[in-house]
Amino acid sequence: MQRIGQQEGLRAKEARLKQLFLGALAGDQQVYQEFLRELSAHLRAFLRKRLISLPDEVEDLVQEALLAVHNHRHTYDPNQPVSAWVQAIAKYKLVDLLRRRGGHERLTDSLDDYDDLLVVEDAEAGQARRDLHKLMDDLPDQQRLPIIHTKLEGLSVREAAQLTGMSESAVKVGVHRGLKALAAMIRGQK
Repeated sequence: MQRIGQQEGLRAKEARLKQLFLGALAGDQQVYQEFLRELSAHLRAFLRKRLISLPDEVEDLVQEALLAVHNHRHTYDPNQPVSAWVQAIAKYKLVDLLRRRGGHERLTDSLDDYDDLLVVEDAEAGQARRDLHKLMDDLPDQQRLPIIHTKLEGLSVREAAQLTGMSESAVKVGVHRGLKALAAMIRGQK
């Protein structure tokens, strides 16, 4: 029963990624940004699981894989699962990294798991998001909202100002002061 639920979850993730990617291929930049955000979380988890002995390489490899997805997006066949196509790219980048390092590193996990790109959850990223939201809740609206809109949602300062009713300079000041306050909270100097 649990296996069926997991398979349905994988199908739903695949359908979501595919829908986003097809929207991106049709030219919707906002959908493309959303696709890249979701895909990067899957890639990060997929690569982190395999590069336990090389944690510093994970983020670079995620960026290389995202760049390859972007550069080769015209090769994607819409009749195929997008996760399989992306996983093939990620595997290629991983093997390339190991070759560059002389092939002496051992992978922690196999490269042959088909649905693995979508199966692996990035628990560390999820915990970081929860921690960030807890910290953000302690900020006043004048700091929290500008950070959410500009740093997390990717809106411009002008768009954030229009959305919040603040001036553009107030948004910039709010972001600056909010990030400074968050840094102090993280250091325990709240």
